[in-house]
Formats: sequence, C-alpha cells, structure tokens
Amino acid sequence: MGELLRLSDKKTLTNREKEIFRTLRTNLEFTGIENRAVVVTSRLENDGKTTVSYYLAVSLAESGKKTLYMDADLRKSVFVNRMQIQGNPKGLSHYLSGKEPWQNVVYTTNINNLSIMPTGVFPTNPTELLGNSRFPMGISEMKKVYDYIIVDAPPVDMVIDAAVAARACDASVLVLAANSSSKNDVRQCIDQLKKANPNFLGVVLNKVEIRKRGRYGKYGYGKYGEYGHY
Repeated sequence: MGELLRLSDKKTLTNREKEIFRTLRTNLEFTGIENRAVVVTSRLENDGKTTVSYYLAVSLAESGKKTLYMDADLRKSVFVNRMQIQGNPKGLSHYLSGKEPWQNVVYTTNINNLSIMPTGVFPTNPTELLGNSRFPMGISEMKKVYDYIIVDAPPVDMVIDAAVAARACDASVLVLAANSSSKNDVRQCIDQLKKANPNFLGVVLNKVEIRKRGRYGKYGYGKYGEYGHY
C-alpha cells in the first residue's frame, strides 16, 4: 500500500454527531454483510455527501472494520483540501487510466483501520474512466482486503458518474440536504440509481433541524439525518 497520509480534519464532531454516525454505521451493517462496497452520492452540490461518506468511513474504522474511503468525485473533489493533505497524491484516476496498480494509490492514515484513495489528477474523461473494466475489477480485488469500501461519488442529478460507479458496487445511498429538493426530484435520483443497481439502501437526510423533522420522518438527528427509504 502507499505511504502514510496524515489527515488534518478542519471539523471536530460533537458527541451527538459521533453518535449519529454510529447509528448510520449500524444501519448500514444491518442491511447485510453483502453490502460492503457502497456508493454515497447526493442530488446537488453542498448536500453534504463528502461529509457523510467520510465520517461513515471513520465510524466503520473506529468499530474495528478495515475500511477504505475512495474519493471518486473525479470532477470537483473537495476532500484533499478539506483534510489539508499536502502535495498532490496519486489516486483513483491514475489507477483507472492504467498508470498505477490500485495498491499504489491507497494510503494508510493516522486513523486506525482507515485507508484512503484520493482522486489523483482530475481527468478530462471521468465518466469513461469510471465505466471501464478496471473499476469493477478493482472493487472486486479491494473487497478481498477491506471490510468496507465507501465510494464518494459526484451528485447524481448533475452527472451520471454516481450511477456508473453504482453498477460496480454492492449498493448506493443518497444524501439530501433538508428542504433542498422536491419529492419528484428525489424520486428521479433514486430511479437513476436503481436503474444502475437495484440495491438502493436509502436516504441520509442532512442539515435538518430537529424542530423541522416532521416533514421527512419521525427521526431527527440534528445536522445529520435519517437513514432509511425515502
């Protein structure tokens, strides 16, 4: 595997937020042991998919699961900057283009059991790269090494990349910011994901205030939200 990348997270989770992600982790685990490579996407930018996917990966790692966070947003990733990672480490695009084996673009981190695969350089053909045979082949090989692979994919309502990635993975999850989408918009996103892979696990409602939770369901989790079918 690659060298150590020290993650310097700008955000510190509160105890309540940590509990929310433990709940999300437990819900994922109870969907079945076959759901190990999971695409996390959103409808729009700023819905919070990177925050949710990363802290879900952290929570899985903290529970003792060997976890890989894969940054598959090959168009507009914010992860490297958010984690203050120095330099421009090689990543997913280098593997998908055949320049490196996947083992060379996976990095250990200062968080026990957590490895990351950054995007690498932004390619001019991200959809084509995600759709080539190296992506499903890599996922299959990585599942022999990791208990869980959390794939952070671009917003599904903006580009097709998330659906392409979902074809090669076990399942998908949709992150929504509260009050940002109509039910029709959400159903269209879910339909797109289900066409790629029928195993759609549910919705994580993000940025919801407890007092406004009734519109979306009986569970309110502060800044992060419910995990269940929309």
